[in-house]
Amino acid sequence: MSFSIAELFSQNFDRKFDLHEQYLNHQMVRVLRTIGFDRNYKKAIGQYLYDQDNNEYLDLLSGFGVFAIGRNHPTVISALQETLTLELPNLVQMDVSLLSGLLAKEILATTPENLDKMFFCNSGTEAVEAAIKFARYTTKRSGIVYCDHGFHGLTMGSLSMNGEEIFREGFGPLLPDCISIPFNDLSALEQALSSKQIAAFIVEPIQGKGVNLPDDDYLSGVESLCRKYGTLFVADEIQCGIGRTGKFWAIDHWNVKPDMILMAKALSGGFIPVGGVAMTTKIMESVFNRMDRAVVHGSTFSKNNMAMAAGLATLEVLRNENLIENSAKIGTDIISTLNNSANQYEFLKEARGKGLMIAIEFQSPKSLSLKAAWAMLEAANKGLFCQMITIPLFKEHRILSQVAGHGMNVVKLLPPLNLTEKDRNWIINSLDKTIADTHQVTGSIWTLGKNLAGHALKNRK
Repeated sequence: MSFSIAELFSQNFDRKFDLHEQYLNHQMVRVLRTIGFDRNYKKAIGQYLYDQDNNEYLDLLSGFGVFAIGRNHPTVISALQETLTLELPNLVQMDVSLLSGLLAKEILATTPENLDKMFFCNSGTEAVEAAIKFARYTTKRSGIVYCDHGFHGLTMGSLSMNGEEIFREGFGPLLPDCISIPFNDLSALEQALSSKQIAAFIVEPIQGKGVNLPDDDYLSGVESLCRKYGTLFVADEIQCGIGRTGKFWAIDHWNVKPDMILMAKALSGGFIPVGGVAMTTKIMESVFNRMDRAVVHGSTFSKNNMAMAAGLATLEVLRNENLIENSAKIGTDIISTLNNSANQYEFLKEARGKGLMIAIEFQSPKSLSLKAAWAMLEAANKGLFCQMITIPLFKEHRILSQVAGHGMNVVKLLPPLNLTEKDRNWIINSLDKTIADTHQVTGSIWTLGKNLAGHALKNRK
């Protein structure tokens, strides 16, 4: 009998959670079961997931931004199938590959004109690690500056610049000479850079944890200060790049020219992991400055044909289907519609973002009964209110979303860029109903809230 993934999937479809309980991270299974997200999905197409009963779910997480063009896009599948059947030479290590050269050319055509070299790797965190090494070697400095609440990955170098303590706790000692400053604070940045010991300032143009937007003059100020003090300006676009914000790169909203752009996630098309660093010729030629240094940094599977084909096909889909323009249009509409209804709901503070990178922030209300209910949740676990949004959105409206970060009263939407008007209405109507329900303190949604608070207090003990 021939080996069949389809048969394996069919025979073991109901064992997914049991297998993870026994062989993988059982705490993740506990989380999913506690919040009621333990579904058995059997199919995924575009922006939709389907469970064993063929119920359709709208995926507003897109694999944390990986599926920007939607799941199982036929153009990418076709490119990968074709690549598999061509019998191409792949990973010939004493050689250079054609497809990586073509993908590099395509990507660099989208970047500011000062960036003209590419380095490929397997993931976002690998791109960050490469940036740290390249910056230190180019500048002959050791310091790295990053922002509070930033997220750059979970390997040791990128973890050393992680602005959320929950990810860092217990994994030290981390890299020395990594300095945290507040986001959106040019004075703090100048103070950090003035030592002239800082190799790079690595920053997300829009922070993923919380979807925090920069002031209009922030990134241009960053560029100027980095030039003044000889520090490399590194834009981490791993989540916010490649069309996510309604422009190809988030930096395009502010017309700045970093020394490096870090990318991953969406570039993969959702199939083959791929990451990259776009950089200046000066950086590339500083690191790889002699023939005996041609291999001083790399990765075994980087530039593999499948990853490069997936990247090329993904860029083709973005262009042909006008997904970046759609991201700007649908995202702006969702944000403005939610903000127009903010005065109806005491809990709703604001919606913000660019394109389809959206935050919905909640706040303490003014009414005494609502304020007391809010305080009960906050006392149990800061940010717990948002679970009263995401859980009903999933259970009652079949929308998959997430809390934007630990201890935040922010719900984050990071959907595929191919949302339709139907999807837009689905999102707005479901949010409207869910937020309205939270204002009924005697309703069933607050029974959920009390149960969540009880679980939080129990876990704290």
